[in-house]
Amino acid sequence: MLVERETIEKARAGDSAAFNEVVLAYRKRILGTVSRLIGRPEDVEDVAQEVFVRLYYSLDQLRTPEVFEPWLYRLTVNASYDYLRRAKRRSESRMADLSEQQVMMADSLAGGRQEDEERQKSQTREFMDALFRHVSEEDRLLLTLKEVEGLSLKELEKIYGVNENALKVRLFRARQRVLKAYEKAVANGSF
Repeated sequence: MLVERETIEKARAGDSAAFNEVVLAYRKRILGTVSRLIGRPEDVEDVAQEVFVRLYYSLDQLRTPEVFEPWLYRLTVNASYDYLRRAKRRSESRMADLSEQQVMMADSLAGGRQEDEERQKSQTREFMDALFRHVSEEDRLLLTLKEVEGLSLKELEKIYGVNENALKVRLFRARQRVLKAYEKAVANGSF
């Protein structure tokens, strides 16, 4: 854990300094997880803020500090799901939706070695995004938490509330669906 159990207990008791310490300790992780789950950099801060607001209002429901991290990941996954559901409803994507930072980044990548590296990273990201568009949100979130975030099966057990064998089956099936989507895309010439 990134913070002491006592700090979590103090935050549960309403100590705002302890809560701030928890937020500062987990902020980077939550931002990274949200970023990988929702795929829209301009909304990452908002979703992460929603995670911490939910944490603040529900911290008293935490049973023990030992389950804090999986519980926080569950809050993160739920907030990301909620965002994705809302985004699906307003599925328009326009140029005006780009943040100023994205526009400036695109302008600054006009030359040099960094352009090649960024292009390769971007192509990899686009490839993964395109591949993940062919599978369900549940598969994408599960695979992101396991393969990108590096969570163990034990941590995923606590997040999903199922046993390790059920998770292994879910992971296997999710990987198979991604593989089938890839093979289908290659056969169609999409990749």
